[in-house]
Amino acid sequence: MRQWMLKITAYADRLLEDLDELEWPESIKEMQRNWIGRSEGAELNFSILDGQGQETDKNITVYTTRPDTLFGATYMVVAPEHHLLSYFVTAEQKHQVEEYKDFASRKSDLERTELQKEKTGVFTGCYAKNPANGDAIPIWVADYVLASYGTGAIMAVPAHDTRDNEFALKYNIPIKWVVRNEANSSEEEAKQVFAGVGIIENSSSVETGLDINQLSSKEAALKVIEWAERTGNGKKKVNYKLRDWLFARQRYWGEPIPILILDESGETIAVSESELPLTLPELNDFTPTGTGEPPLSKAVSWVNTVDHATGKSAKRETSTMPQWAGSCWYYLRFMDPKNTEALVDKEKEKYWSPVDVYVGGAEHAVLHLLYSRFWHKVLYDIGVVSTKEPFKCVINQGIILGEVQYTAWKDQEGNYVSADTEERLNEHQQVTIPEEKVMKSGDHFVLKEDPSIRLIPRSYKMSKSRGNVVNPDDVVLEYGADSLRLYEMFMGPFRDSKTWNTSGIEGVHRFLARTWRLVIGSPQSDGSFKDGTIVTDDEPTLEQLRSLHKCIAKVTEEIESTRFNTGISGMMEFVNAAYKWNNQPRGIIESFVLLLSPYAPHMAEELWSRLGHSNSLAYESFPKADPEFLKDTTIVLPVQINGKTRGTIEVEEGCSEDDAFALASQDKKLEKYLDGQSIKKRIYVPGKILNVILDRTNVKATTK
Repeated sequence: MRQWMLKITAYADRLLEDLDELEWPESIKEMQRNWIGRSEGAELNFSILDGQGQETDKNITVYTTRPDTLFGATYMVVAPEHHLLSYFVTAEQKHQVEEYKDFASRKSDLERTELQKEKTGVFTGCYAKNPANGDAIPIWVADYVLASYGTGAIMAVPAHDTRDNEFALKYNIPIKWVVRNEANSSEEEAKQVFAGVGIIENSSSVETGLDINQLSSKEAALKVIEWAERTGNGKKKVNYKLRDWLFARQRYWGEPIPILILDESGETIAVSESELPLTLPELNDFTPTGTGEPPLSKAVSWVNTVDHATGKSAKRETSTMPQWAGSCWYYLRFMDPKNTEALVDKEKEKYWSPVDVYVGGAEHAVLHLLYSRFWHKVLYDIGVVSTKEPFKCVINQGIILGEVQYTAWKDQEGNYVSADTEERLNEHQQVTIPEEKVMKSGDHFVLKEDPSIRLIPRSYKMSKSRGNVVNPDDVVLEYGADSLRLYEMFMGPFRDSKTWNTSGIEGVHRFLARTWRLVIGSPQSDGSFKDGTIVTDDEPTLEQLRSLHKCIAKVTEEIESTRFNTGISGMMEFVNAAYKWNNQPRGIIESFVLLLSPYAPHMAEELWSRLGHSNSLAYESFPKADPEFLKDTTIVLPVQINGKTRGTIEVEEGCSEDDAFALASQDKKLEKYLDGQSIKKRIYVPGKILNVILDRTNVKATTK
């Protein structure tokens, strides 16, 4: 079936090169690199030989990333679908080859290329000429070669490719070593399959004029390519695993493809821009037609149309686009959703692009994320967008696993078996132990009733089959939506997978309750709270301002780094400090409520309203830390007694000598040296040292 394709391969190099500029997880970038699969090598031509061993006018072209191993090619393999197979297969082998083709057609590409499977193949009865040395080498057909990758044919080098080696050993095909592994010392090691690079040997031919002996693999590969291009035996080639994008679906739902097929000539032409967007016609029956035609073919009055440019009768394309047609560029419409004149306004696009952060699972790596990048680059080339890439930063969020399950094993007599004493636990019955029957012993979990039985704790992905699904509605009903939201962020780093623990939510629930009471006050005797708040209009003290702004700085930094859990810890520290104050100044509390709002938006809105604001806090600016209040104004001051350091005290910058001495006198470690002693003089260097000189005439003698 002929299908509409998008030529994503034309963007392969740019899709690869621009990955280096992105703040994406390296694993995602590597998945895209592997999917695109760029490789540099050579296309080499092997002449097909006739029954008398003479060259014909037909060549089998192979692509190889290891042209340095050309002299080691002792056979060829073509895919069962190779377009020349029927041309060169001999009459004697034709029946076997046809049977093998039928056998291979029933396998998927994945099954055919599975590395662990036994290699199968059939000799075609025909030979080809190795261009490097003129040797006649047999041509086999095997399903581990795919027609969709490279040229659908390979030169097989069994000494330096594991797969080729297995095939050669099975079918008794000669093996020739042409790359020496310099790390191998013994003759036996030198005859093992070596797929790496090394020094070339056994690779010289007077007849062809090619000699690459004693060159490194890299040097030899370049020389083979140069020789092949000079002699007409091949050329340098860059290959890709990436294939053009099949962009047509034979179903009703999906965007119609805006293409007309002229009745008279069969020529395909694009619908004019003035007729866009092309919308689906209403259909009561969009089931499959049974004829192979897409369901849209049932809309006869919509299908039969006229090309307005020429007035010629035409039919509309009845295949539709896949879901990617919309999901590849939705982020651009978020920037300008109500624009009916353009995809996106240029000024708005320049303001918002590229997307700062994209949060999604790794499963999108080679589908949505790759397709969106390709789509965006096409839009960039035609001047619709101003950036080369759509998403500056990608973050893969971790998943929340079910609660820990504890597993024990029982033998045939029903007795428990400790997980650390039996190697063959899989032969015993596996049982799940309830949490209340488990206790921790050191780094391990054991049965309460028999601590000698060690258990295996493990968390699994939530699933109905395991019965470990936590219904968020139940959690919201008991603890509230803000507690659930806050706990999910408090469980651990955003990028990590985390284990759910229902008892853990109680901690953040208590924190929210403490925050509520900090602002509203304690409940009345009936459990209700008074209207309004207990905040005051007092000017904040320096201590309060420092506490607030350190919290703002901490939370801001952690939000930007997606370390939400440590941001929450910073707010908990602030609340603990605020409970020690004599008052709660409005300027401090309002800023803290704004700080809390991304984490617990419902409670923050209620507090904001009680603080006397009629508008939503969503319209307020997020607090910014003032550097003036982030300075550490306390210093550690060494204290000497008669010139010998006896301890330290913490003082404010600019602390006076009297204040420093008073603090030293109250210090538990220092008071034993000063209590009851006569002071001769004090030497004080602000910010540096306090030296107390005792009057020795009044120092009491002590005995040891």
